[in-house]
Formats: sequence, C-alpha cells, structure tokens
Amino acid sequence: MRTKHVNVLIALAAFVLFSFSCFCISRMTQTSNQLINCRNHILEFKEKILRLKNKTERNRQELINALSKMKYEMTQRENTSTDLVEKKMNTLGKGETVSNNTFEVLKFFFPHLRKVGRIYPDVIIGKEKTGVSFALGISTVSRGNQSYLKQTLNSVVSRMTLSEEKDSVVIVSVADRNEDYLKSVVDMITKRFKRQLKSGSLEVISIPAFFYPNMLHVKQSTEDSGKLESWRIKQVLDFCFLMLYAQPKAMYYLQLEDDIIAKKMYFTKITDFVHNITSNNWFYIEFSILGFIGKLFKSEDLTDFVRFFLMFYKDKPIDLLLGDIFQVKMCNPGETSEKCAERNKQIRIRYKPSLFQHVGIQSSFPGREQYSKVISMYFQRFWLYLGLLFISINAEFMDDGGEMEDFDENSEEIDVNEGELSSEIKYKTPQPIGEVYFTETFDSGRLAGWVLSKAKKDDTDEEISIYDGRWEIEELKENRIPGDRGLVLKSRAKHHAISATLAKPFIFADKPLIVQYEVNFQDGIDCGGAYIKLLADTDVLNLENFYDKTSYTIMFGPDKCGEDYKLHFIFRHKHPKTGVFEEKHAKPPDVDLKKFFTDRKTHLYTLVMNPDDTFEVLIDQIVVNQGSLLEDVVPPINPPKEIEDPSDKKPDEWDERAKIPDLSAVKPEDWDESEPPQIEDLSAVKPDGWLDDEPKFIPDPNAEKPDDWNEDMDGEWEAPRISNPACQIGCGEWTPPMIDNPKYKGVWRPPMIDNPNYQGIWSPRKIPNPDYFEDDHPFLLTSFRALGLELWSMTSNIYFDNFIICSEKEIADRWAADGWGVKIMIANANEPGVFKQLMVAAEERPWLWLIYLVTAGLPVALIALFCWPRKVKKKYEESEYKKTDICKPQTKGALEQEVKEKKAILEKPVDLGEEKKQSDGESLEKEEEGEPEEKSEEEIEIIEGQEEGNKSNKSGSEDEMKEADESTGSGDGPVKSVRKRRVRKE
Repeated sequence: MRTKHVNVLIALAAFVLFSFSCFCISRMTQTSNQLINCRNHILEFKEKILRLKNKTERNRQELINALSKMKYEMTQRENTSTDLVEKKMNTLGKGETVSNNTFEVLKFFFPHLRKVGRIYPDVIIGKEKTGVSFALGISTVSRGNQSYLKQTLNSVVSRMTLSEEKDSVVIVSVADRNEDYLKSVVDMITKRFKRQLKSGSLEVISIPAFFYPNMLHVKQSTEDSGKLESWRIKQVLDFCFLMLYAQPKAMYYLQLEDDIIAKKMYFTKITDFVHNITSNNWFYIEFSILGFIGKLFKSEDLTDFVRFFLMFYKDKPIDLLLGDIFQVKMCNPGETSEKCAERNKQIRIRYKPSLFQHVGIQSSFPGREQYSKVISMYFQRFWLYLGLLFISINAEFMDDGGEMEDFDENSEEIDVNEGELSSEIKYKTPQPIGEVYFTETFDSGRLAGWVLSKAKKDDTDEEISIYDGRWEIEELKENRIPGDRGLVLKSRAKHHAISATLAKPFIFADKPLIVQYEVNFQDGIDCGGAYIKLLADTDVLNLENFYDKTSYTIMFGPDKCGEDYKLHFIFRHKHPKTGVFEEKHAKPPDVDLKKFFTDRKTHLYTLVMNPDDTFEVLIDQIVVNQGSLLEDVVPPINPPKEIEDPSDKKPDEWDERAKIPDLSAVKPEDWDESEPPQIEDLSAVKPDGWLDDEPKFIPDPNAEKPDDWNEDMDGEWEAPRISNPACQIGCGEWTPPMIDNPKYKGVWRPPMIDNPNYQGIWSPRKIPNPDYFEDDHPFLLTSFRALGLELWSMTSNIYFDNFIICSEKEIADRWAADGWGVKIMIANANEPGVFKQLMVAAEERPWLWLIYLVTAGLPVALIALFCWPRKVKKKYEESEYKKTDICKPQTKGALEQEVKEKKAILEKPVDLGEEKKQSDGESLEKEEEGEPEEKSEEEIEIIEGQEEGNKSNKSGSEDEMKEADESTGSGDGPVKSVRKRRVRKE
C-alpha cells in the first residue's frame, strides 16, 4: 500500500514538473511573440518617420527636426508664431516661474486648446517653488472607498532629511473631476503636512477639465474594453500635464504614483547615484520596475518625452510608449539587435534593488484590483525567506562540521581568524566634508584637547564627591574594527567628568544645530547615563571645574535607572524679564527604548534643532521624536497671561459642602456600636503538626554575597530570607482565624442630604501675570562653546565615539556613514544565524520549545495524514461482517462461493436434510443424545429475538440463509448447533 502512495506522489511530481515546463515554454513563446510584434510596430513607426522626412534618421536630433517640421506646418495653418519653442527656451533660461509657454506644446496636438488663452492648473496650494534639484510628481485620482495618498506622502516626505527637503519639491496633481475628492485631498494635506506647505516643499495642483479632448467627455462606453481604453488615454494625458508643470522647477524629475511607499533613505540613494554617474549621456534612470513609477528624467528632456507620448497616446499605455521611444532613439534601421542592446546598456540605467513598492490592491481603474503585484511581492518574500532559511541551515551544518574536527595545533589560529573577521573591512577615520564646530573620533589614541575635571560635587560625602572616574581610549570589545577607537567610561560607582572646547562657539541665529555621537553599552546598563552637555558660553566657564551645576544650554542623550529608559532633550530657556533660566523638557519618545540599552550594539544619537523652532531626535538615522519648541516641551515656553491672585482669600461664610448630615435623623434603638467587625472562629481547631517554636522565614543557606557588593556603599550584606521548609503546615503561635461578625453594624452616622447653602468650589480670582512674556522664537538660546560628559554609572565600559556638531545634515549624514555605518555593517555581519537565534531565545524562554515542536511537527503530520489515510471503509466492512456473524457462516468456502452462487440462490431448491455434519464432537454428542425440549425452545426464542433486532441489517433472503447453512463446513460448534435448531424451527 505504501508503494502505491509513493508511486502516486512520483506521478504527481512528474505531472507538476511537466505542467511547469509547459507553462515556461508557453510564456517564452508568448514573450517572443510580443517582442516580435513590438519590433514590427517599431519598424512601422520608423517607416512613417522616414516617409515624413524623406530620408533616413539615425539619431535623436533628426527625430526632433521631423517633429519641428510637423509643428511648423500646423502653426502655419493656424497663423501662429513659429518661434514658440525658442521663446519657451528663453523663458526657462531666465528662471521664471512656470510660464504660460510651458504648456504651449499641448496646442500642437489638441486643436480644442488653441482657443484657450493661458493653460494652467485650476488650483495651486503651495509656494510655487523653483530652482531646486529634484521635482517629484505624484498623480492621484479617486479609488472609491480606498485611498493610499496619505500613506504615500508620509513615506515620501518623512524619509527625506531637512536639507533634502529644501532642495526638492513634491507636486501632487489631482487628476479627478470629482470636486469632493479634490476637497478631501486639499483638507488632508493642509492638516497633515503644514510644515512642508509652509516651506514650499509640497504643492497641490488640479488639472483643468478643458484640458482633456472631447472624446473623453463624450465617450461613455459600457464595455470594459472601452472603459479601459479611456482610462489609459487619460492616464497618459495626466502624466504629460504633470511633467510639463514640473519641468521649469528642477534639474531632475522623478515620476511617482499615489499608491506607493518608498524605502528608507530612498532620496539619499537617488541623489548619490545620480551624482556618481560619470557620463551625462543617459536617457532616464529606473529606480523601480513598476511600470512608469520611479523613472527619473532630466528636466530638459521632458518636453521631448511629452511630444512623443502625445503623438501616440491613443495607441499604448505610457510605460509601453516609454519603451518605444527608447527603441526609436537607440536602434537604427537594419541594425542588429546585439548592437542596439549594447547601446541600450550605455543609455538605459537601472538601479537595483527597487526603491518603491505598491501598497494596497485597489487600482485607479474603477473595479480593478491589482492582486498580481501583491501576490508576486509575496512570492518574492517567500523565496527570499526560503533562501535565508537555506543559507542558515548550511551555515549551521558547516559550523557543526567544523566543530567535529579537532585541530589542537591550529586552534589558536582559528580563534584569531574568527576574532578578526572585521579585519577585511578597511577602516578610514571619518573626515568632515564641510564646516563644523566640533569633531572627535579618538582614533589617534590620545585625549588631545580634552580636560579632566578636578571639581567636587556639592552636598555629597567627601569620599564620593570627587570626579575621579577613569576614562580610557579603547577599541570595541565586540565587532571591533582595527584602527577604530572610542572613549570608554571605565569606573563603576564613581563620578566622571570630561569636556572639550569647540572650534568656535555656536550662536543660535539662522542656522540649524545638529549634534551627533555614538554610544555602546558594552556590558549593558543597570543605572547610569550616556548623555552630553553643551556648556554655555559664559565668562566663568572653566573646564577644570566642570561639575553637575555648571551652566549648560542643552543636555541630550540616553539615561537609564531601574526600568526607566529615557532619551533626554533638555534646554535651558532664559526668562526675558527676570533673567532666570528654566529647564524645558521635550516630550518623551513614542518608541520602546529598551533595546537600545540592552542589545550591546553601537547606536547613533542625533539632535536637530531648526531655526523655525522645530526639533527632531533620531536614533540610528530614524526619527523617534519630533515637535515644536513652543508646543511640545514641559513646562511651556510662554507662561499664562493670567494667574491666581495670591492675596485673594476665601470668605469665612463660603460653604463648599455639596452634602451635609441630616440633623433630623435619629439613631435606631437596636443599633449596637460595640460589636467588633470580626471575631475569632470558635469552631476552628489547631492543625496537627503545627510547630509553635519554628520561625516562618529563615536566611537562604545557598545565597552568596555578590562580587560587586560594596559594604561602604551598600551596607552589611545579609542573605535573603526564604520560607521555612519545615513550616508546611504552620509555624509560630497558633491563633484561631478571624471571621466576619454577623452582629457588627459599626458607628451610626446620620444620612447625607443636599446642602441648601452649597456655593461651589471656591477659587481665587484671576489677575494679569506680572511676569508674563511671549517668546515666539525660543530657538534663540544662549550660545555654547564646549561639550562635556558629566556622568555617574553603576556599569562600566560605556563606549563613546565620533562626536560632531555642525549646521548641515549632509555633513552629519556622511560623517555617520563613514563611522557608525561601518560599525553597524560589521555588527550585522557577525550576528548569529537564524537557528542560533532561535536556540538563544529558547534558552531564555523555555516555552518556545513547544512552539518549535508544533511548528516542525505540523508539516510532518499533514504529510503522514495525506499519504497514509485512515482505512475507514475497511473498518466499516468488518463491522458489517461482524453484525451478520450470527446468521452467516464464517467458513472460507462459503465466502469464496458467495459471489458465484448469488444469482442462482433464488432458483435453487433448498434441501434441509443435507446439512453437513458438525466438526465439534461435543455438539454431535448432544444432538445424538437429544436435548430437553425446553432448552431448545429457549435458544430458539433468543435467536428469534436477535433476528428481529437485526432485521434491518439483513440483506439476504431466507433462502440465502438456508443455502449458507448448507455450505457450512467448519466453524464454531455452539454457533452451528444453534443454527441447526433455528433451521429446524423454520
């Protein structure tokens, strides 16, 4: 049976492989046919161009000349000027804001627009920003009940740095005639993206309805093919309008849609990739494989693309037209495909992996859902996970195999090679790429420029008030990189203070402040901090006397004690009237900070303060906290305008009691206040085995004093107390348990009633705040000129590295990439495999073993259930057979003859006298001797009762039963004797 199942599985596998092969061949054939058709279409297009020009075009300039001739003929018929293109280029060269000539190219292809004066969007929200490097266009339409625009904008905008945001503009083009949808988009953007709208980095436009040809207004096809054709035509026109609007704004144009999300640091990757391209002879760059999404163009080429799209917008979707124009530009008639493909590689550039991905399933085409892309994405993830699993398994097997061999002589060499895995990375000390106020890498191995404090803390014992904590310059304990060093806090339970002067003081004016450094809690952290202080630029500042009360402007960094994990951002704001400084604390981050203190990895902490009074706090280049200096700090910057009058006092007759006792109420006569609430249970009995002289708790005999116990700091050590194991029944003096007293009533009090003289809660009157002020620009803090670390920690080996203070985010990002980026890359490369991580997790949480077993056993159980199903039918047959054992013989001969004689049983006469002899000797003797008549009658009655009970289960006739009796050859003696009597009865 098992062999049969194996054969079935083999056949099934062969069928699947054959089907997959056929599918691949069909897809290859289909793709080949499509390529041939596309090639033929391109050749036809080339012939049309050749007929128009009457000569062979071999490059892009000749194609533009042909288009110029067509435009000239059309302008002659309409008596328009022939130098529109020259005027347009002159206008763009002057840098004017989106001139009317930008859209004049539309009039050459749409006659209905020639009577329109100025072509321009209906609605514009934004600053109409120009002169930037990148313009990002997002075309949006209504998708019914679904909308992904907010998610798209969050992804696109939030993953830009402030400097990248200033050098770009995101244009949202509403290409929908539904006014409600336009209003919803405008409301959403004005509420969610106020800062971007205010800075001009985000704009919203609406395409005018008169822009579309009459065919889109009139054509209302009920067929799906007609609707799809109209939708494709409109999509091409929407993209063309958006590209023309964005052309004069930036050097490059990036096409996006309203249902995508961008990867982290996508904009940085795009800018770096574009700037690193050595040749300017590129056509466009693909940052995504999804249709027209993620395509980057030079703004100077957009008009040429739009002209081509408008020539054939009725024929194909825009992504296919993009491929056609590429072929026309690069491939010459009669040229081999190899030469064309070689030239394509030089011009067509693809960035891998894709930086954009679709979200949601609702397409912009009404009623269509794009499951295929989502499913393909899931399959990509599935194969990715499967590949990672395969690599992890191989890594585990290789590790196990390595451990099986014992190389005693080379064991030291093996340890060195494993420990210096990161030596393959060539470390280079980070260098700032622009103006900075302070940098420090510690790679020189010296504390040049740093000053150790000699001060003492106030209000502290003499022994611990000295700042005598030790600092060292060392490499990381784990994932070290040769040549990379950092500042390490080495002492436990001591005060540490060290500081350094900036290259020049930072003055808060019109430039942002960016502070960034790295921290690694190499031994974890029990209680301690790793924050920095930016010391105020005062006349009394002396770094040798740096201590906890030294005036500072900003305090920033991680801090932890117990289970309280913090990321401080505190600045000291000066009261303009009183001159008193007050600490302002930023709201706590919304993320879980625990992992940054416990994973023993190097983390990058960044603070960004902007002149527009906003701030951002980042960990590992991810924003964890952001807000406004005016609104998101405690206490607020500006005090209240009115305060309570301290001289105002509550009148003596003021009654604040809402309820008062009812003076007319009388205590009942039977109210007994002397009864206690609980009494002893008189029925309780002292348990046997109760030990009166044994204590309930004893010192733990297995406890040992910790190695880090300091009796001067922690006091005399005492073993923890545990429950006395001898007191399982009970120890100490036994007393009866207490029970509720049924007679208890308590002290009687009169009921409460509403106070007729109630006047409410009194509060003092409000008066103008004499210290009120209004600071609309809290960014203008006190300047600072030094950076210091003043710390106390119960854990040593806290690692600091790569400090930088600057005003440009690009400088800080490059500094982070050259320092922290290398560290994190090494740490990720040295992380254990998936299986090792699972084992480590199971050691900490043993209950995970059960989940592992269930997860591993479930596929095995399903396979076993599929290959070896339960034999239900066989059991059913056996049960049926057993039900009829009493009326059917259990001989092999009868079973073999049953099928052959089934048809002849009814025709065959039954001879009751030809019964076969019984094989049981005792039965024969009983028959010869004869049995009492009463006994046989009782047996007959029993059998008849059984026959009546099983009447519904019988399938044969009485003749068949007799025939079966005649064919009985062997079997159970008593059964046959009973059957013999039954036959005689019948």
